[in-house]
Amino acid sequence: MDKQQELTRCSVDKKCGGCRYRNISYEEQLSIKQHQEETLLSPFGRVRSIIGMERPYYYRNKVQAVFGYDYRRRRTLSGVFQSNSGRMVPVDKCLLDDETADAIILTVRRLCDSFKLAPFDKRNGSGFLRHILVRRGFMSGEVMVVLVSAVPAFPSKRNFVRALLQAHPQITTVVHNVNPYETELVLGEHSEVLYGKGVIEDTLCGMSFRISPASFYQVNPVQCETLYQTALLFAALTGEETVLDAYCGTGTIGLLAAKQAKQVIGVELNRDAVRDAMENAKRNGVKNIYFYGGDAGEYIETAVQEGTRFDVVLTDPPRAGASVPFLRAVCRMKPKRVVYISCNLQTLARDLRYLTQRGYKAKAIQPVDMFPYTKHVETACLLSRSDMNF
Repeated sequence: MDKQQELTRCSVDKKCGGCRYRNISYEEQLSIKQHQEETLLSPFGRVRSIIGMERPYYYRNKVQAVFGYDYRRRRTLSGVFQSNSGRMVPVDKCLLDDETADAIILTVRRLCDSFKLAPFDKRNGSGFLRHILVRRGFMSGEVMVVLVSAVPAFPSKRNFVRALLQAHPQITTVVHNVNPYETELVLGEHSEVLYGKGVIEDTLCGMSFRISPASFYQVNPVQCETLYQTALLFAALTGEETVLDAYCGTGTIGLLAAKQAKQVIGVELNRDAVRDAMENAKRNGVKNIYFYGGDAGEYIETAVQEGTRFDVVLTDPPRAGASVPFLRAVCRMKPKRVVYISCNLQTLARDLRYLTQRGYKAKAIQPVDMFPYTKHVETACLLSRSDMNF
């Protein structure tokens, strides 16, 4: 049975809702996404052909699961929350997830029963384990396991970790995170490293990156390289530019840009990501990049008031898109080029409309299929105030 047939026969797809395109061929998926891109973005410029994956399976190198309990069979379950509801859908295997990650989650589920660690039950506020987060470095092979509990006390944690490592010796670090609150956030503020360094490392576009539990790092490293290489091509850096990397995360694209620019400034609200970004710059020997913790809109507004100039702005905002203060400040500063990476077509179209109404023109629009079998797609856009051909 090939992978397409396996996805078609997935037993939980209607409950899970993650693989919206499981019943159609990958070629047809790309055609649908291309059409969506053209429908929303063609008013701003020509949309290039979407870049798909050669092997669109097992690409998610970050896997999360929630825990529950089957009272009838008296065993722990793990899975995902059903789309648009708070119900848990038990999942043993997903063809989009990293295979090692799925195997580790099943082992943790089994160990919870062996060690009598009950899953957290929000109905009565009892139990221990809420979630698990597994990250695997695509190039390094390093594996991080984050066990998220509702309470700080972790009974028999040393024996639990020992049993987990015995089953999966490829694990390089285990972290215990505590999240006592009812929130959409998986991770809480307090963490304890139970094994290893508490972080993993991976290589992307020839550079080494440090990844902590809360850090943003693209879940599909194969397509991420394609996306970032496209964005850097659009930036057209010559070594003379001062670049702003807004919503910079762990500094991935900013560090890559620094090799081709005079100077890069990275701005990110997530303090953990800023620390990782600084460490990433140090480990790669990049000395012409500086990181600031704070809101990107506030930072660039202050920069405009102080007369600071950026030749190129790189921005990869969250799904909600860039803030109006940020876009307004960009238009006031008038950088030569803006390279906008987006994971949400609706907010991208909204922000492109704002920028094109204020002197910018979309010179290139390149979709990249970062999430096969789902409705999501990444897009890199080049906006410029001058005539540049790509």
